[in-house]
Amino acid sequence: MAIKSILFLTGDYVEDYEIMVPFQALQMVGYQVDVVCPDKKSGETIRTSVHDFEGDQTYSEKRGHNFTLNATFSDVNPDDYTGLLIPGGRAPEYIRLNERVLEIARLFSEADKPIAAICHGLQLLAAAGVLKGKSCTAYPACAPEVNLSGGTYVETPIDGVHVDGNLVSAPAWPAHPQWLAAFLDVLGTKIEL
Repeated sequence: MAIKSILFLTGDYVEDYEIMVPFQALQMVGYQVDVVCPDKKSGETIRTSVHDFEGDQTYSEKRGHNFTLNATFSDVNPDDYTGLLIPGGRAPEYIRLNERVLEIARLFSEADKPIAAICHGLQLLAAAGVLKGKSCTAYPACAPEVNLSGGTYVETPIDGVHVDGNLVSAPAWPAHPQWLAAFLDVLGTKIEL
């Protein structure tokens, strides 16, 4: 593994923008980015979904792209990674039922490594029990889970970000510029213009 590497935990029906944009942006600034899904291997695909805000009471969902995994879940060693990223969509809801997924999240938290989670990604961190005593934001429908897990939900504009120590959270993909910039800052990455 590269010294500067990020692990993505995800699965089918991850939010398209929330996997594609960080995957490309983090590589652009020099990170090795490994994307894994429980029970899948490098070279296999996951399906994405596009969530949009069109004036309804909640987001709409449309079929996105196929995303090719570039690492194998069963090979993951958290010690090999600088940070963890958990995109949203529907994937966090069901991959949090996998005990190894929860264990990986706990190991990153216990090691005080940077963790970036967006939208429904906070569901996974809540299930892992790593939000206790932390403040974060998430898609607003996830607020009860954040609070019930011992965390403190912070209401943030849809394009906002919240940072608590090494935890960088955002409510949805419109926050990408602020969320990714904050994650890079927590990672100690400096970009000079």
